[in-house]
Amino acid sequence: MAGPTTAQRGSAQQKDDTPDRPSRPRTEGRRMSRRALLIVIAAAVLLLGSGVVWALYGSSWLRAEQVRITGVDVLTPAEVETAAAVPMGAPLISVDTDAVAERLRQKLPRIDSVDVVRSWPHGIGLKVTERQPVLLVKKGAKFIEVDAEGVRFATVDKAPGRVPLLELTPGQSASLRRFGSDRLVREAVRVAGDLPDVVTKETQVVRVVSYDSVSLGLTGDRTVIWGSSEEGAVKAKVLTALMKAAPKAGHFDVSAPTAPAVSGS
Repeated sequence: MAGPTTAQRGSAQQKDDTPDRPSRPRTEGRRMSRRALLIVIAAAVLLLGSGVVWALYGSSWLRAEQVRITGVDVLTPAEVETAAAVPMGAPLISVDTDAVAERLRQKLPRIDSVDVVRSWPHGIGLKVTERQPVLLVKKGAKFIEVDAEGVRFATVDKAPGRVPLLELTPGQSASLRRFGSDRLVREAVRVAGDLPDVVTKETQVVRVVSYDSVSLGLTGDRTVIWGSSEEGAVKAKVLTALMKAAPKAGHFDVSAPTAPAVSGS
């Protein structure tokens, strides 16, 4: 019996070498499964997002119900809370913390800075830093407080303890025309800021006649000629040394710190 011909054998081998093709129904089923999974995931994300939005804005769980104030000294918590005007009962997420801080700085100049934070789930926290007076300007029977930046921030009936009085008497000097009274006040503030603690405690008056003519009035009728605000740190060290070396002296001159002078007893 004759075997298969060469053509028949080649045809059979081509059939054996042809790879199996996946069936179309199986591929379509996989695509449908992936599409369904994506739909489920998208729906879950949408529901979750809607729930978060409702919890933040629509529910009664996360609303501003209390204000916690820290850092006040002269100001009272009631003053700060009133000036802050936090919208009580509003969704906590909707409270404009920048606007609250701006209201506080505008209505209460004694506030130097304030941090406004949300305290979940129901609070607003106000961390206040008050300005500290370094000099006082007498105005009638009252006193204007001046901070370390030269800002006149409050008028008080009673002078706070151990804060020197500023006497600004430039008249019609060239310094006043050139620098203006505000600049001379800042120079006095710089001098007050450079004073060593032991001198600050004994300083009663800072007198400013011109830019380069600043003097101090200390307890016990003692005086210090300071000069300008330049080289303040050096002058402070020299003055401290002079006061230790001549504790009974009544007059100190550190306007030229390399050639200081002491007189009186």
